[in-house]
Amino acid sequence: MSNSRVMTNVKETGFPQTTAWKDFLALIKIGIVNSNLITTFTGMWLAFYFTNTHFLNSLDTMFLTLVGSSLIIAGSCSINNYIDRDIDPLMERTKDRPTVTGKINGTKAIVIGMTMITIGTIFLFMTTITAGVIGVIGVFSYVVLYSLWSKRKLVSNTIIGSISGAVPPLIGWAAVDANLSQMAWMLFLMMFIWQPPHFYALAMKRCEEYRAANIPMLPVVKGFATTKLHIVLWVAALLPLPFFLLDLGIPFFILATAFNIGWFVLGLMGYKMQDDLKWAKLMFVYSLNYLTILFVAMVIVTVI
Repeated sequence: MSNSRVMTNVKETGFPQTTAWKDFLALIKIGIVNSNLITTFTGMWLAFYFTNTHFLNSLDTMFLTLVGSSLIIAGSCSINNYIDRDIDPLMERTKDRPTVTGKINGTKAIVIGMTMITIGTIFLFMTTITAGVIGVIGVFSYVVLYSLWSKRKLVSNTIIGSISGAVPPLIGWAAVDANLSQMAWMLFLMMFIWQPPHFYALAMKRCEEYRAANIPMLPVVKGFATTKLHIVLWVAALLPLPFFLLDLGIPFFILATAFNIGWFVLGLMGYKMQDDLKWAKLMFVYSLNYLTILFVAMVIVTVI
């Protein structure tokens, strides 16, 4: 199709031209799937390491865990898109989702979501019962507790939604070792605490969009000053965690502590910076690098 024809279609429909594959990836929120895959793998890898299990002897477990967790996350996101199809047109970053443009109708979104969740759950139960149960809890907390209930009603929706975002490393660990150790729960806690400052920073950037969609995000309901305080307090809650991860070695302890202090200092800078949105962007970008680097580092320090 020529560029002129593509531009004509965009003008006629008001939506950008996309392929069926791109629409599918948008439906399942592939970015969320990929980021959660990193934390799932890290949890599984550390379970291999601390139980002295060689991963080459557990390739079937790796396959079932990674594919199963990816499917339940993708399926949950698909259903979330179905639920939010009435408010997504009101927000700039979600207005082109396929459930908004009509390229994927509600019935298809539900069928795709439920199919993925079902297959993914079966895969997880084929590893351990614990992994399967945690997967079900993750789906329930995201679809029901967050998407259907708290997102549109409670200012604490971000905290409630953090439950689902924190379970992937637990799933990964439980698939290898159903007896979840302190290390596994520290991974869960790190993910849980990381999410509020990450999403509050995003909510500050998108405050007016959330207001237009009538979503009671913290910056909308309480304002920027309160949101900044909450962000700093949540980041401060991360400061003690490296002391519970000493089994990963002193180099990781130093790295994690440095990243925590850096994020905390950047948070405090918000009280000096006059541009709140610029500060929120810096905090958001830092949070993305924080999560990726630390979870990848957990794997590296157990290899070298």
